[in-house]
Amino acid sequence: MKRENISSGSTWEPIIGYSRAVKVGNQVFVSGTTGTGTDGRLVEPTDPEAQTLQALENLKSALQKAGADLSHVVRTRMFVTQIDQWEQIARAHGRYFGDIRPATTLVEVKRLIDPEMLIEIEADAIITPA
Repeated sequence: MKRENISSGSTWEPIIGYSRAVKVGNQVFVSGTTGTGTDGRLVEPTDPEAQTLQALENLKSALQKAGADLSHVVRTRMFVTQIDQWEQIARAHGRYFGDIRPATTLVEVKRLIDPEMLIEIEADAIITPA
């Protein structure tokens, strides 16, 4: 099966040795995605909802580059640094996935690569015929 690596253009991808997403056949796997804007800077360092919404936009963009969309997502994983912010994060996730309802995990982690990052989201998608 053909493998396609999808890049976001991040300077970190070649250094760390990863792709924003990888497409194999009809499956797309999106790497942990944070609330960084197109300028590479973190949006709203103290706002978990804003960071979640930006991370989901970034995830959506990676899916589109792979020929998929949010409706193809079957699983998301959310890693948060402050579990007490789960309701704001969950509501933001629900705006994007309320009707799709993928299998989802939300867990607290000690920290992310940047101490101001509050959330990182992964996704798996399966492209199915319309």
